[in-house]
Amino acid sequence: MNSRFGKVGVLYGGQSGEREVSLMSGQGVHEALVKSGVDAHLFDTGRQSLAELAQAGFDRVFIALHGRHGEDGTMQGALELLGIPYTGSGPLASALAMDKIMTKRIWIEQGIPTPAYAEVRNAGELDDVASRLGLPMILKAPHEGSTLGLARVEQADALVQAWQQVVRYEPVALAEQFIRGRELTIAVLGRGEQARALPIIEIIAPQGNYDYEHKYFSDDTRYECPASLPADLAAEIQALCVRAYRVLGCEGWGRVDVMLDEQQRPWLLEINTSPGMTGHSLVPMASRAEGVDYTQLCLNILAEASCKVPLNPAQPA
Repeated sequence: MNSRFGKVGVLYGGQSGEREVSLMSGQGVHEALVKSGVDAHLFDTGRQSLAELAQAGFDRVFIALHGRHGEDGTMQGALELLGIPYTGSGPLASALAMDKIMTKRIWIEQGIPTPAYAEVRNAGELDDVASRLGLPMILKAPHEGSTLGLARVEQADALVQAWQQVVRYEPVALAEQFIRGRELTIAVLGRGEQARALPIIEIIAPQGNYDYEHKYFSDDTRYECPASLPADLAAEIQALCVRAYRVLGCEGWGRVDVMLDEQQRPWLLEINTSPGMTGHSLVPMASRAEGVDYTQLCLNILAEASCKVPLNPAQPA
């Protein structure tokens, strides 16, 4: 028995639109930890309550939740209050990273390249936004992941239909300049000055359509890891992603999605603070390229579990 971690909860499932993926991630992590002798237990936050979590006696938890109420700072805040160390980023960094609009605001202020954007609050704004950003254009739900609530708009007459698709998920849409080029993703591990990027992955999806099906279930998508890039360009992109991770206050692990345009300029799209851990997932793929297998990756992430919000010192009587 690997007793150094104590009793470990693997939080999975949840209530978001990414529940199906989270169930797969959690099962994979749980299996890897048990195989390593860890006293690990699955805990479905979509079916079990916070009261049950408080009573479970976990010494630390591995967050394998994706999307709302798991990756957005809410669960992280609850774990802080319960005093249970957890993997990944803290409440503030998780909330900022989950909000694609807030992420862009911070990255722009810090001089990190990200595509031009606009917030769209009603369908009447679509034509004006399209004229400013140009077509094709991306419309996406600012708080969803796994390409849920995302539409690529090629023609002006498709704007309203795309808008209707996105607002099924939330009332405000993020409109984003479309960047034509190569799709890359970069995993980052660690915290602060010790944070580092793993090898870059290039995603080559059929017709460039890296949607929910092609992410998790299809074998049609190809991946190149490490991506075929000049060494100096790869190092530049990795350093940029580590900086983007740090300025949001991320720690533990994360994954940054990047477009490399036809002039070889990187544009950062978003960051995931609780990336997938399924058989198709990209952080394990990048880790394997460094010689660290899935099981050891899970153990390494678990080893860094902590509470992030310091308690106030006791007030004098």
